[in-house]
This record gives sequence, structure tokens and C-alpha cells, in this order.
Amino acid sequence: MNLLNVLGVSKREGKDWVLKEINFSQEKFRKIAIAGESGSGKTTLLKIIGGLIQPDMGQVLFEEERVKGPFERLIPGQAGIAYMSQHFELRNSYRVGEVLEYANLLPSAEADAIYKVCRIDHLLKRRTDQLSGGEKQRIVLARLLTSSPRLLLLDEPFSNLDLIHKGILKSVISDIGEKLQITCLLVSHDPLDTLSWADEMLVMKAGQIVQRGTPAQVYRQPVNEYAAGLFGNYNLISADQAEIFYGSPGMEMNGKKLFLRPEDLEIGGGAIDGTTALKGTVNKVNFLGSANELEVLLAGNKIIVRTGNRNIKQGDTVTISLPSGVHYITE
Repeated sequence: MNLLNVLGVSKREGKDWVLKEINFSQEKFRKIAIAGESGSGKTTLLKIIGGLIQPDMGQVLFEEERVKGPFERLIPGQAGIAYMSQHFELRNSYRVGEVLEYANLLPSAEADAIYKVCRIDHLLKRRTDQLSGGEKQRIVLARLLTSSPRLLLLDEPFSNLDLIHKGILKSVISDIGEKLQITCLLVSHDPLDTLSWADEMLVMKAGQIVQRGTPAQVYRQPVNEYAAGLFGNYNLISADQAEIFYGSPGMEMNGKKLFLRPEDLEIGGGAIDGTTALKGTVNKVNFLGSANELEVLLAGNKIIVRTGNRNIKQGDTVTISLPSGVHYITE
């Protein structure tokens, strides 16, 4: 039995459809992340699932019960579902412990376990106006969790966080699922934050789901250039220009665009025989910390290659070879 079923959900704002026939399901404890550009309908979808916005068409079933919208309830929201907005609020000039005790309905031991998972147990005596943004966010999250939700909806949880607090929050969200046994559905405008966390990714554009798959599938095999661009740099080589790679393992002449991530290409691999590797000139070197990203001029193309070789410099001649398997894009 699915925990959540979204069935033909559509939403109109004025003359425009913000969501169009959204369908997907979520099993208990399965982690789903929704990716898409700003304005693609992610937040609207999340709020409809949480019972905070009324759909114009379709319905949401949570634990086989229809989620009622705000037109049908005196107080909007669905029992068992907690929604954390990217615009969360926390009362100023209160002790953290007071803020949490006001909302808590759990026995002390269970509440303390949540505070520990959220990494806020050391903040309980602190005033709310003495907290960082990341600390405030985790306190709001803990307050939601004390309502014992079975489904947690997270709307852009990593926005405006520095790397330290983002790393802490990623660990917290992981522990919420594993230690507290709460199913999570997460929305992010930066899908790279979700690739290592999610079991499944939904890619949205203009109110529709354009791709659904595992993180590896949507990253390695995007359905179009839009989906490819959401997950970082890529190379998209036209069918005519891709002829230079003809003869490489897995390479086909099928009239489609050749798609390659920068790390898919190998520097210095293979022999220069016109079929398995090609010569190129390094036009630019960008330092990324853990690797270098090279812009290589190759038979009239600018190819982006990521490598751990720190000795390559601008102007060097390098050889480039394809991976054993390649992906093609038609759009």
C-alpha cells in the first residue's frame, strides 16, 4: 500500500495552469525529491499534498484517505502530514525550550530524542534571537516533528544556508527517516543537494513532471536539455559534430545529440588512432577544489572535461576518449 497517491492534480492561477495532471505515488519510507527551476510548480504541489492549497482538478490520497483542501476545512492542513515552508517563522525573545514545549504533545523522552536528532538539544536554554538561520530552521523542524507526522514535506530546506549548516541539515534529514521512521518528500531548486539522499527524483517543468527515475537515471540519462542542465555542467554535441567520436565503444550514428557529463570523458585514455581517442587543446582550466574542469577545443567543439590531473595547463595538448556507454537526447 502506498503512503501517498497524487492523482491527476491540476491547479490554475488566473488563465494559467500552474500544475497540469500530476500523477505519482510514494511508498512508506521511500525518499522522493522534486527538482525543477523556479516557477515550475514545486511549492504549489507540496502545499496541495499538505492540504494547504485547494486543487482545481484531481485529488491526493494520504493513507488511502482524501486530503481535503482549505475550502473544506476550518483549519487548513492534513493530520499526519507536516509541512515546513522555506519562509519559516520563529518567535523572537523566547527561550528555545519554551517555544518547543508550547507545541510538544509527546512524552519528554520522545521529544528529547527528536531534539537530539535535529541537533538542537544544546540550544534549549538559548534565546531565539541568539540563533543562526540554520539553528532556527532545525528548531522549527523539531517543533513540527513533535506532532508525530508520518509524512514530512520539506520546501527548499537548504536555501540560504552556508555549507556548514547545510551539511548539518542534510544529516538531520537523513536521520529523520532512519531513526524516527518518518517518510520525507523534499523540494529543492538545487537538485545537487538531493542526489545522494533521494531514492527517486521527479523533474518538473511548467507544472508538469517531465522525468521520473532514480538519481542515477536522471543525472546520467536526462530526457532533454532542460533536465540535463538542472544537475550541473554537461556536453551536448550535435549529430553532425558527434561523428568525430564514431568508432568509440557504444557510439552509434543515429541522428541524435550526444550527451556527456564532464566526468564521463577520459583524459589521456586510448590510442590516437582516429577511432578510440582524439586530440584536443586545453583552452581553459577551472579549479574546483576536488578536481579541475577543463575546456578543451576538440575538432571545432568546446568540450568540458573534469579530471583529477592537476598537472594539465592551458595550451596543453591532451587526448580524450569516450566512456564505454553513451546517452543520446532527442530534444
